[in-house]
Amino acid sequence: MNLSEKTIIKATKWSFLGEIIAKLAAPVSSMILARILAPSVYGVIASVNMVLSFCELFADAGFNKYIVQHKTKDDDEIHKIINIAFWTNFVLTMLIWLVISIFSKPIAALVGCPGKHLAVIVACVNLPLHGFFSIQSAKLKRDMDFKAIFFLRIVTLLVPFVVTIPVAILTRNYWALIIGTISSNVVQVLSMAIKLKWKPTLYFSFSKLKEMFSFSMWSMLESFFVWLINWGDVFIVTQLLSNEDLGIYKTSMNMVGQITGVISASVVPVLLSSLSKLQDDNQGFKKLFYKFSATSGLILIPMGVGMFVYKDLMCHLALGDAWSKGATLMGIWGLINSIAILFNSFNGDVLIAKGKPKISVIIQVLQILVILPAVYISAKISFECLSYCRALIRIVGMIIYCVVVYRLFGISCLKTLQKLFPAIIATTVMAAFGVLCINLNLNMICELISILICIVIYFGVLLLFPSVRKEYLPNLKSLIKK
Repeated sequence: MNLSEKTIIKATKWSFLGEIIAKLAAPVSSMILARILAPSVYGVIASVNMVLSFCELFADAGFNKYIVQHKTKDDDEIHKIINIAFWTNFVLTMLIWLVISIFSKPIAALVGCPGKHLAVIVACVNLPLHGFFSIQSAKLKRDMDFKAIFFLRIVTLLVPFVVTIPVAILTRNYWALIIGTISSNVVQVLSMAIKLKWKPTLYFSFSKLKEMFSFSMWSMLESFFVWLINWGDVFIVTQLLSNEDLGIYKTSMNMVGQITGVISASVVPVLLSSLSKLQDDNQGFKKLFYKFSATSGLILIPMGVGMFVYKDLMCHLALGDAWSKGATLMGIWGLINSIAILFNSFNGDVLIAKGKPKISVIIQVLQILVILPAVYISAKISFECLSYCRALIRIVGMIIYCVVVYRLFGISCLKTLQKLFPAIIATTVMAAFGVLCINLNLNMICELISILICIVIYFGVLLLFPSVRKEYLPNLKSLIKK
């Protein structure tokens, strides 16, 4: 095993550990908060976060991906780039915050939470904090220092338990979630500042900024269209359904995102950093991509199918009986989202690593042209119709991404599926047992036990394939040792 492979395995291990601990902690705090706060409170937060996440696109300006992907001559050049990104972000975030404060009342009314303009203003405290953190995090990702990111993530895990939950018990309203998010971001920024050797200086270059923005502009546009895909439907739901339905809709999707994020948030950054370093080595680039996809798919495929089969139990455990309307959405969204990581997120990393952000922008636009009308029509029919439609429509994006990366770089999704054949067979057997248990109408304890049996069945069938034992067991041992 060469040095590059060792570095990638080490980075993946620390990234995965950081995400799995964070994603285990996040659902716990979310489960507690869902039992303290009403669904309508989450409807207000969904509206506020729509504004905040939109502003964060411009606050970031796409520089974080530029820092990770761009090749530089030496450390001095990258430090100059980071300084330019830092000061640009700082000025942009303060200007955006000022504009939001001036027009907060009409903005709050536009996103479906009239009278909550102060919440919008206060929540935007996160803008400069997000700008600082994204630059700091990009430097560590560029250096493949995911071990440092792991320990910094651990520091922030106590914030929901120390701040958010106590404030929620006292206030029983949306201020608990806003204050908790601000506190978490403050802790992240201060921790990063202590860890990083780089510190901001007064250096700035407009000519270099122009060069950076020629790449970052397309990355920012891609992020904007991704935002529109993720939040455009929320705006439509805000106009057509109640605050309670909006809270159930977005919170159900967020809960699933926290679960699938254990894989996506730990693997995608490592994949982008690794592919960027191999952008001129086509053979090595493809080999690494297929290896990441096949390994991640071993977990993502059974995870998605398992969430769909046990959707009612998942909704009950994660959110409680008051959220039962979201069970169908959680199940189908979990299934599709798990597959989308393989064929949307990973292929998106290919385009960024190869310096083709323009192509990503075009793909996002094509997806939006399908998603928004579909959401509007289905939301007018029923919440259940919306649940299925919003999830299944993501298949369009997967098809487009697969076709594009194959035509441009010869990367085939069929080859990925071929490598995942053992996982597909094992998942099918596992799912059959799970469906049988669900149809028996077992109590909650028995259903939990059946999930454990499903896991044993999956890995038992998987290890019957010699290719799996030969390829993945040695890598697992290496991952544990490092």
